[in-house]
Amino acid sequence: MTALTLNAAQIADYENRYPQVFRRPFSKRYTLPLIGLGIVLYMAYSWWFFAIGTVLSEGQWDRAGITARQWYSYEVRPTIRMNGDEAKVTYPRFSVLGKNPDPDWVQQANGRTSVIFGSSEALHLSGNTVVVEHGGEVLNVRIDADAARPVDDKPLPSWAVLKNDEVQVDFGFSGEARIMPERITVNRRFFGWPNFVFDTNSPFWGKSAGEVTSLIVSGERIKPEMSNLSLAFDNIWNNAEWQHGDVWIKMLQTIVMAFVGTLFAGMLALPLAFIAARNITPNFFANQITKRLFDFLRSVDMFIWALFFTRAFGPGPLAGISAIFFTDTGTLGKLYSETLENIDDKQREGVKSVGASPANVQRYGVIPQVMPVFLSQMLYFWESNTRSATIIGAVGAGGIGLKLWEAMRTNSNWANVAYMVILILIVVFVFDAISNALRSRLTGDRRVSQK
Repeated sequence: MTALTLNAAQIADYENRYPQVFRRPFSKRYTLPLIGLGIVLYMAYSWWFFAIGTVLSEGQWDRAGITARQWYSYEVRPTIRMNGDEAKVTYPRFSVLGKNPDPDWVQQANGRTSVIFGSSEALHLSGNTVVVEHGGEVLNVRIDADAARPVDDKPLPSWAVLKNDEVQVDFGFSGEARIMPERITVNRRFFGWPNFVFDTNSPFWGKSAGEVTSLIVSGERIKPEMSNLSLAFDNIWNNAEWQHGDVWIKMLQTIVMAFVGTLFAGMLALPLAFIAARNITPNFFANQITKRLFDFLRSVDMFIWALFFTRAFGPGPLAGISAIFFTDTGTLGKLYSETLENIDDKQREGVKSVGASPANVQRYGVIPQVMPVFLSQMLYFWESNTRSATIIGAVGAGGIGLKLWEAMRTNSNWANVAYMVILILIVVFVFDAISNALRSRLTGDRRVSQK
């Protein structure tokens, strides 16, 4: 195979014959490098203008970890108070351990009080001396009337901090302890959601699944006026800590808000879309007035409409339904009218040619073409509004969004927040599957149901 050699004249001839290849304009030759340079410069400018480096370095990342742990774990907070040589362990009034807590990880014997955090992690109080064990290391702390101080002068281990008149000890996920004058506060952390089924006031609380089943099936009535099965359901539904009944009712309100708001919006948008479509209603003023109405309704965000209607009607589902109705009427109306303007006129002309009335022309010449698309779009909005109804509920429009916001504002009930978020996700997944299945039947496209 021989190489092809070109002289200068041949090269010049090729350059003259194909200038688009050999003499490309500057803009075409350097388009991609210039775009890349612009992106790099913009990112550098954004990094400087928004001080992203400072924001990242000063972020309270430890708080993010603590918040995440509160979603899937809970804390028990006993307090150990010293009275001379005696120590008394007390628990918060509404402890997850019930009215008479006696956990096995708090031990008192022979004048010594111990709190067990793990296999090699513990805190032992004897007299006015606290011995802290953590991963093979030992820290001795002396408690006086005015301060708590390490006994040794050597540097504190990484898991202990001396702050003012107290010593703070961190056991990682297992919890932490604050050793202060005259008392020790303990935060003991455990994985899971406590009392999710029965709260501490229930007669079924603290019993195993087998014991509960036995009481329901063959046990004597705990309350003469109702069966044990009814009592168990009542205790679960009215669980004071998790409020299952209220959460599920609020979730049902959210679903109803999304359904009713979307349904009413679709019912109103359909006739208005026929007026807005130029090929259906050849009247310029009617077209423009209707389209501007759609623009007005959809230009205001659903969240803002929810604020307006909460002020007008007060907090509750009516405000949420109205917000969804107004927003979706504008959006569905625009989509419907554009669909009508792109229909095949041959079918309509065929119906008109046999002498059908104007109403029958629309009924048999237009509706069969667009109805599957209309219903498919409406189903999609119904599924989307199930999520949106949660957001607008946070501003007082009712539903689970309001309850979720109330739980988040306390900043101490993140396990309940996680419960409601998981419930919302399950409902959204279910409605998404239902919507996809129905849309696939309407449009005749099996691929939709496989997404």
